[in-house]
Amino acid sequence: MSVRDLAQTIAARAQADAETSWTARLLANPDKAAEKFGEEAVEAIIEATKGDAARLTSEAADVVYHLLVMCAAHGVTLDAIEAELARRTAQSGLQEKANR
Repeated sequence: MSVRDLAQTIAARAQADAETSWTARLLANPDKAAEKFGEEAVEAIIEATKGDAARLTSEAADVVYHLLVMCAAHGVTLDAIEAELARRTAQSGLQEKANR
């Protein structure tokens, strides 16, 4: 599954019943979506420090999913994220950070 496919699935689940869809439940509660993203990010960091690539891969997938759900819950689309990334490629990362 591509990230684009995942974003489309998340958008489709917005219409699902929050009683039967975890995604719909998170989309209906942006604070919970943000909390879950934070939890998954920490779990990915922990696995990264352990050196277990398989566990890190699993946690990274959770992070990507929960990031997209959190963003969708706040009206931020994958297209908007990609546009921001494209904007940033016009300069080096070091220059971009210096301009903040």
